[in-house]
Amino acid sequence: MRSLSTSFHNGQTGAPAIAIRNLTKRYGSLTAVDDISFEVAAGDFFALLGPNGAGKTTTINTIVGLAKRTSGSVEVFGRDTVADFRLTRRQIGLAPQEYNFDRFLCIRDILLYQAGYFGLRGRAIEERADALLERFGLTEKARELTIRLSGGMKRRLTLARAMIHEPELLILDEPTAGVDVELRLELWELLRDLNAGGTTIVLTTHYLEEAELLCRNVGIIERGKLVALETTEQLLSKGASLQEVFLELTRR
Repeated sequence: MRSLSTSFHNGQTGAPAIAIRNLTKRYGSLTAVDDISFEVAAGDFFALLGPNGAGKTTTINTIVGLAKRTSGSVEVFGRDTVADFRLTRRQIGLAPQEYNFDRFLCIRDILLYQAGYFGLRGRAIEERADALLERFGLTEKARELTIRLSGGMKRRLTLARAMIHEPELLILDEPTAGVDVELRLELWELLRDLNAGGTTIVLTTHYLEEAELLCRNVGIIERGKLVALETTEQLLSKGASLQEVFLELTRR
């Protein structure tokens, strides 16, 4: 698979890609995220780790506007994600863990419709869609409905859709869940290339070796609280592997 370039045009020079301050999110009596604060530098490759139900996806949803924060603030490249929602959402590409494709669209049209949400259309965006389909090995399936795709192909399409508008910040929720080893290695190569080109990447994963190999900085969340925020190297100095450190920090 050939490489695919992406643009990097942070409008707020020097601002972190993400700045979360005292973020709390409650669902009734349940506190899913409990007064957490952290930053992700522009250009970083950051892992947000935690057990199931720890608050990772809720944190992501507050960043992209899918969940309304109870209190605190979230900024993307120096802009508030509520006050400047249209602009910050344009800067973010989200690849969710669950598939949520329009079942009546072929996969090429899924990419074009996604671009349309950001006001992007015309020949240039069609060429971008075709390049993404080629990059992810989906060209031969361009006119297929998603119901006919394998799990691995659906995962590729999820990532391609997140990248169609050339976001500066890419948020990936379990991006390699359910894929085979060969595809996982190919996706790792792609993510390294994107990050090297300036795209900030935030990753959640239960494959801790994935975070260990790809990410420079790690935040670990447990029961809605941030229990670690260090470089990968610093965390690895505390144990034989990231998995060992993770289990020690999140032991319930």
